[in-house]
Amino acid sequence: MSRFGTVISSLPRVYLASRSSRRRELLKQIGAPFEVLLFREHGLRGRDLDEAPSDNETPDAYVQRVTREKADAGWLRVVQRSLPRLPVLAADTAVCLGDTIFGKPADRPGAIAMLQQLSGCEHRVLTAVALKYDNGFDMILNENVVRFRELSEAEIREYVDTGEPYDKAGAYAIQGRAAAFIPEILGSYTGVMGLPLYETASLLRKFQARSG
Repeated sequence: MSRFGTVISSLPRVYLASRSSRRRELLKQIGAPFEVLLFREHGLRGRDLDEAPSDNETPDAYVQRVTREKADAGWLRVVQRSLPRLPVLAADTAVCLGDTIFGKPADRPGAIAMLQQLSGCEHRVLTAVALKYDNGFDMILNENVVRFRELSEAEIREYVDTGEPYDKAGAYAIQGRAAAFIPEILGSYTGVMGLPLYETASLLRKFQARSG
């Protein structure tokens, strides 16, 4: 086995506190072993977390707060259910234009409005990744700049009609059809997708070194 393969295969097993299929695929990409931490019918979002930005909360503070709350909620589930003690990996992504945070659009008009604002502009995509185990907690914030070309109203409406924007922060998926709108990103492609792999692997290795 190559040295690279040996390092990757040694990453610690974790609980993934996310239902995101994208994050599952990204963890698989680096060979990180994981189990999805399932939640009750209302899921991790909603009853367990308040994902509404607080008054005067910056995008950076917002995404880190939500990620910490996800990790804490995940670890609480591990303890309450007497599950095997594995670290909990949590992440959250925020798309922001200035200090305006774009979450997932609630409906078609909301998706259209977000894309209209992003058209022809640069915006930031922030993804925080956290690892929680007992009283230990580590978090990394990944920042990226994404540039959209000018989009026509027809392009925006056609894209929204595909259904792709509805479960995506900022109403677009860089790994999907919206890739045709983006001439440039500065930062981590996987961070824009929702889980920056370099930072995630760094957190896992840090935990492994500390616990080993």
